[in-house]
Amino acid sequence: MERQIPKNVRQIGNVSDSPKIYVEDYVDTFFAQLCEKCEKAGKGPMGAFLIGDLQPGKDEEYVYIYGAVQMHDLKMSGSDYVIDEDTWKRAYEDCKQYFEDGEMLGWFVVHPGVPLIPEASTVKLHKKSFPKKNTVFIMKDPVEKDETYYVHKMNDLMEIGGHYTYYEKNPCMQNYMISSRKKNGVFPSETVEDRAAKDFRNLVRKREERQKGKRAGGLMYAASACLVLVLVIMGVSMINSFDRMKSVQDTLDTLAGTTDEVETRETSGSVTAVTEEQTKDGQAADSGQEEKTENEAGQNSTGHSDVATSAETTREENAAGAADTTADTENGSDSAAAQDSTSTDSTSSGENGSDGVYIVEEGDTLAIISKKMYGDVTHVDAICKMNGITDGNLIYVGQKLLLP
Repeated sequence: MERQIPKNVRQIGNVSDSPKIYVEDYVDTFFAQLCEKCEKAGKGPMGAFLIGDLQPGKDEEYVYIYGAVQMHDLKMSGSDYVIDEDTWKRAYEDCKQYFEDGEMLGWFVVHPGVPLIPEASTVKLHKKSFPKKNTVFIMKDPVEKDETYYVHKMNDLMEIGGHYTYYEKNPCMQNYMISSRKKNGVFPSETVEDRAAKDFRNLVRKREERQKGKRAGGLMYAASACLVLVLVIMGVSMINSFDRMKSVQDTLDTLAGTTDEVETRETSGSVTAVTEEQTKDGQAADSGQEEKTENEAGQNSTGHSDVATSAETTREENAAGAADTTADTENGSDSAAAQDSTSTDSTSSGENGSDGVYIVEEGDTLAIISKKMYGDVTHVDAICKMNGITDGNLIYVGQKLLLP
């Protein structure tokens, strides 16, 4: 599969030569770590096999180096390098385990006190081990940190003036570096630094948990205050409704008392003789008057009953409305609490550097990174050692740093 030319790159030296060589940042870091180990060991060379792709282009040819595995034993015979069968076998096993689709396309040597010019025997070994065109040989000085790139072309190892360092996600190389560091790459001083780093990380985690607890407590307090306010408003509304219902009841009681009063009239006290016809007419009139009175009394009673029923219905509707309002308020508070809980949980997302690898951001310095990850600036030297950095000012945006 054809690889796209990386966009996030850093130029090292003069890159006008062909082929164009692109080295992934993790591989560059791994070379720096080998230099540090070789310098501390103080004897013999150390080597690594390069893993990547060789790809031709229309106008240029490209070499992508995205992996490297350490040679378990790079031997010397006089001044000649020797790579035995066991070293090759173990390198193939590492390549298959960590770089399934990768191809060995060169090698890297760091050797103290040796000029960065390959001997004739070194050229012969390279041509035998990596006969393809554009395979790469890299030599590096562990003290001065100078390095020289050579490419197999025109039946010789030709020096290349420069290359590119590019930055992208590289889990294969990252996993290999972590694994090799656990096996044999950690020095005693680094172990102490790792323990201190773990202690600092634990302190930072505890501090963050306390802050989260405070934030959660504040949110619960705010939610409780809102709930109390809503209950107060509901209570005031219910009191007002009760006052209105009491006023209606008083009005009804007043109307009922009015209908129960008996109207009295004064008479002159004189007695008048009444004939039989007048008596009949009077009885008929009295009967009609009594029927009228009974009808009026029935109408008043019916009206009183209707008003009482209407008042009772109003009280029931007000009580039902108050209950619904209470239920809605409780549901709203529960929803708000759930949202607060969700928002609190969502803040515990993973951060830059939580997986042991920190990606340099704009404005970062090693002191700022140490302050971010450990709470102080005392880990600058440990970060430099872990990533093979000699000048703490030479870090770049997007660079991946292994955290101690």
